[in-house]
Amino acid sequence: MATHAACHDRIYRYFRRRTENAATAEDLCAEVFRITWEKTGQDDSLSVMVLFGIAKNVLRNHDRSTLRSATLLGALRFERSHERDDNESPIHAALSRLGPDDREVLLLTYWDGFSSTEVSDLLNTSATAVRMRLHRARKALSRLLKTETQPEGAEG
Repeated sequence: MATHAACHDRIYRYFRRRTENAATAEDLCAEVFRITWEKTGQDDSLSVMVLFGIAKNVLRNHDRSTLRSATLLGALRFERSHERDDNESPIHAALSRLGPDDREVLLLTYWDGFSSTEVSDLLNTSATAVRMRLHRARKALSRLLKTETQPEGAEG
């Protein structure tokens, strides 16, 4: 794809200036071109501005995800530092109700501190699949935490 060859370095540098590391920048850059290819097929006539518009949206999604991850990580760290003897905190209860795959990806990422690339190696899958699983697992955990902390008889 000629658009990829012509614009990859510019898109990568855009992400590199705005993200924490080169691997993240490369992942986000690849996401821009995946979206572009899915939306347009093999059309090589895309302008740089269209690609940067897509890049801006990808970065916005990444930033929101990073914020949600940091919030969850903070809650998990707080919970771990204030664990109850009965081990029945809302976080533990919600984690125990998650499916094993969701629980594993959350624990490897937040409890054990592995990156998505490291988790992908441990689970023998791609880093993209790990990020997707992590996203779904966070949403599931959030839903479970809302039901765990909701007062008896309250309707939400």
